[in-house]
Amino acid sequence: MEVSDLRIALFSGNYNMTTDGANKALNRLVGYLLSQGAAVRVYSPTVAHPDFEPTGDLVSVPSMAIPNRPEYRIPLHFSSRVREDITKFAPNILHISSPDRVSRQAAAWARRRKLPVACSVHTRFETYFRYYNLSFLEPIVVAWLRKLYRKCDALIAPSESFAQVLRQQRMNYDIGIWTRGVERDVFSPSQRDGNWRRSWGIADDVPVIAFLGRLVMEKGLDVFADAIDQLKRRGVVHRVVVIGEGPAGEWFESRLPDAKFVGFQGGENLARALASCDIFFNPSVTETFGNVTLEAMACGLPVVAARATGSASIVKHGQTGYLVAPGAIGLFADDLELYCRDPELRAKHGAAARAETGAYQWDAINQSVADTYVRLIRQKQRRGV
Repeated sequence: MEVSDLRIALFSGNYNMTTDGANKALNRLVGYLLSQGAAVRVYSPTVAHPDFEPTGDLVSVPSMAIPNRPEYRIPLHFSSRVREDITKFAPNILHISSPDRVSRQAAAWARRRKLPVACSVHTRFETYFRYYNLSFLEPIVVAWLRKLYRKCDALIAPSESFAQVLRQQRMNYDIGIWTRGVERDVFSPSQRDGNWRRSWGIADDVPVIAFLGRLVMEKGLDVFADAIDQLKRRGVVHRVVVIGEGPAGEWFESRLPDAKFVGFQGGENLARALASCDIFFNPSVTETFGNVTLEAMACGLPVVAARATGSASIVKHGQTGYLVAPGAIGLFADDLELYCRDPELRAKHGAAARAETGAYQWDAINQSVADTYVRLIRQKQRRGV
């Protein structure tokens, strides 16, 4: 079997409604598969005005807006219309990318037809509850996820560190790696723009600490703000630039009144904003890879990040940045202070970070997923089940 023989039905909870690292990766994967001659059909909730146009054929599944987070929608059920469409499409493999009800029903549909099911895992869903005073639910969510993941033929994780977490949680024992790539011609130190900095009132010689991501509590906004508070108390000269928007934006602005909130940025505008900063700070523990960290590194920024899934697989401690125990405010502040006070160290680690991103090439990365599809189909055919 070749890649061109693949017929992939892909189920996503958010394919193009709201921009995030997971759906950008899924769209890039679909684009690569189509370029290699594979057939792909995508099933996902849709909205009238999505953040971007989808790659490939997209079929809308019944959904409802999430209360208090209307930018996202919950897939509701594997409707007869969707069932008829996928039957007509006749996939030879099913790929699910979220643990929602529709994905679970689609996986059951595939198993009844003896089709292999691959599941890509994009975030640590169980950790979200820590940020909403519901941490007691975490074991229940882990068990709920395990019930689905153990029924899949394979899981696909974006980093080896996260794959190890999945193994420890006994989610599955066939776990492939689908890491992420970065467009190094777009995300580059050459995008640094002194005029852009000055337009935001930032002097050329002041070190700038960047935050990039959706402004939601699960991104570690509280830890970020607390660490910045410590820098202020220590008298460390710095500025903060926040790139992104989200429902916790007002809270974050109240915690960082001196920061520059530049809003959502994409493409070359994002690259310019990142490259015009000096240090990237990512305290989140929910990411399974950390696309934003890779983009910052490609722009030549050293990184201070939580030693957690995702960042631990990208950042080389003491070479391209520093990894800190999650939530260790004082230690985060120590490393940020070190970079703020030592421009030579910033430059050295930033150059090493840029060089490290050369290993993250999209075509080779996406080919590994296609290879997983082919392997799973062959295994299923050999077993005759």
